[in-house]
Amino acid sequence: MQIAAGWVLAMAVISLKLTEALDAQLTEQAHRRQLSKSELVRRTLTAFLQSSEPGLEGSASQSAVDLLADLVGCCEGGPADLSSNPAYLSEFGANGS
Repeated sequence: MQIAAGWVLAMAVISLKLTEALDAQLTEQAHRRQLSKSELVRRTLTAFLQSSEPGLEGSASQSAVDLLADLVGCCEGGPADLSSNPAYLSEFGANGS
């Protein structure tokens, strides 16, 4: 049960199987954050479910462009066709880049 604003909220109980390594990580993180393992799992699962796109396993709701929006167009003076002109890739990787 959880108490919120004077109300007692009932919680479902689930069983979960973890590898020993994952359980050790969970235990360490819970200890570090001074939370129970159950509370850490609840918070982590809530964050995951709120940030995931429905129907796509492990998919974030933001695209790469969304995540990099503040960087798009931040460079000036470069060639306008850098991403589409194969001539710029002719030596790409030649010197270990």
